[in-house]
Amino acid sequence: MPRVARRGGDAAAMPGEQEATMDDQDRTRLIDAVRELAPELGRRAAEIEAARELPADLLDRLRAAGCFRMFVPRSHGGYGADPRTGLAVLEALARADGSTGWTVMIGAETPHLLAMLPRDRFDELYAQGPDVVVAGGFAPQGRAEPSDGGFRVTGRWGFASGSRHADWIFGNCVLTEDGQPLPGPDGQPAQVRSMLLRVDQVRVEDTWHSLGLRGTGSHDVVIDSVHCPAGRSFDIFSGPPCVPGPGFVAPLSQFVLHLGAVAVGIAQGALDDMVALLDAGRQRLYARQSLADSPAFRVQLGRADLYVRAARTLLRSLADDLLGAAEAGDPAAVDALRPVISASLPWVTEAATAAVDACYRSAGGGAARDSSPIQRRFRDIHTFGQHAAAAEGWLGNNGAHLLGRPVELAY
Repeated sequence: MPRVARRGGDAAAMPGEQEATMDDQDRTRLIDAVRELAPELGRRAAEIEAARELPADLLDRLRAAGCFRMFVPRSHGGYGADPRTGLAVLEALARADGSTGWTVMIGAETPHLLAMLPRDRFDELYAQGPDVVVAGGFAPQGRAEPSDGGFRVTGRWGFASGSRHADWIFGNCVLTEDGQPLPGPDGQPAQVRSMLLRVDQVRVEDTWHSLGLRGTGSHDVVIDSVHCPAGRSFDIFSGPPCVPGPGFVAPLSQFVLHLGAVAVGIAQGALDDMVALLDAGRQRLYARQSLADSPAFRVQLGRADLYVRAARTLLRSLADDLLGAAEAGDPAAVDALRPVISASLPWVTEAATAAVDACYRSAGGGAARDSSPIQRRFRDIHTFGQHAAAAEGWLGNNGAHLLGRPVELAY
């Protein structure tokens, strides 16, 4: 077996060192840039869907706005954004267009993934600038065989969002020897490790034809017997970060919160679309009064709005709790939050879906047309709900935690 780094280099071993955090000027610059871009994203949502990925000019503008560098440490040219700012940015983008919010979310999480590499590798990858984008697959759908101080990697990973504009591709792999999976410690399931490869070493196959989130370019990526140096492999689920500071503590828990922000943005966008439809004087066929004047509809709309507000508030509260525990250097508090955070996403998804469904049902036959923005929100949130991290089973982890029972898996 090749030697792989179990710690992230010297930075991870310096508990007193902290990365500089986002300043007010950068926060204002980022949020203002997103607000300025949002109307165009909304106008071009159908174009994004038809292309099945973000157009190059929009990607350039999102990069220029700082969206892909918002979580990159300030020491490496990024903004070092705090969790609340990140949630606000992702929600605003998803509110304008679900596919854009999702795509930026994936790209913006790049530094959290790369921070699981040794520090010298992290520094090397950001040496040319902060707007590095990684795409790939979390599911262990490949295999990695020890070879020449690294691994020989083969596999196919689905749902690799943003893979066509990524700079690097990672794939989570089962470690093998002589073709057989290597067992984990004490007979645990096979060892798993992620491999990071240049985009020119990977084949992206055009496979993304979906119900919703059509503009995310979530194609398959294929790797055919490519060598990956040991120093570009990492443990995606429990690898220690090489970057100090609370922004890199429990990255997978932070990813869950980011997903939730996208769901909330999609739902808020549906409410916006519904209000705009009512402002245009929408009246259902055979109805005696306009939809806006219907007491029954007002109840539905009022409930949907509170679902979205509650989901947003929950995410912000959990982000604050996680940041507080990380800043206090309290690993036990961070661990206690993991099952709660992992359970939050299916609940937030349920709330967001309920809000979007209420809008879709109330919008009448016109909502069934492809030209309807509410139809797009409907398809986006139901596609979102199929994500593994939004599965109902995560709620059971929180229940087990409350009962003091073992939690088998939690971010």
